[in-house]
Order: sequence, then C-alpha cells, then structure tokens
Amino acid sequence: MASEQKVYTRAEVAEHSSSSSCWFVIHNKVYDVTKFLNEHPGGEEVMLEQAGKYATDAFEDVGHSTDAREMLKDYYVGELAEADREADKSSEPVNPQTCVVS
Repeated sequence: MASEQKVYTRAEVAEHSSSSSCWFVIHNKVYDVTKFLNEHPGGEEVMLEQAGKYATDAFEDVGHSTDAREMLKDYYVGELAEADREADKSSEPVNPQTCVVS
C-alpha cells in the first residue's frame, strides 16, 4: 500500500532555510537536501542561497547531469501545495498565436 504524499506550502518550505535544515522546491516537488550540503560539488553555499525557496530556475540554469537529477529522488519529501505552485515552463504548451518570429 502506497503512503500518502505529503504536501507543503511555500511558507513551510521557507522555514527550512539554513544549514541545519535545507529544503527547496524544484518543479513543484519539495526536497530536503540537508544531508547533501557537504557533498555538493559546487559547495554548500550555492545550495544555501536557494534554501527555503523555489529553486527550479537556479537548478536548471546550472545544467545538472542526469545523475544529479536521479539523486533528487533520494531527497524528495513531498509536493508543493497546489495554491503555491509555479507553472512549469518546460511543460507549458506553446501558443502559436503568441509566438513572434523575426
């Protein structure tokens, strides 16, 4: 029997913004990366900059490897509450009427 997914608000995630409890949101999923801080190849400082925040853009801008994306599963703690979600730009449909071609 599968356990029910935990849902967190942005306010709850924001409470975890230190090296003793470091959470962030990537693609509307909540991750507790506290135990990974000392192992992060880019240093813990870059992760702490995103602690308690919606970190999708920062995560994607770096161009993380497939291995790094797989590792996220180990730190997953739940989903972001529906009311606090941001649109996932990578999955938004393209409206051809609003595209501008130069």
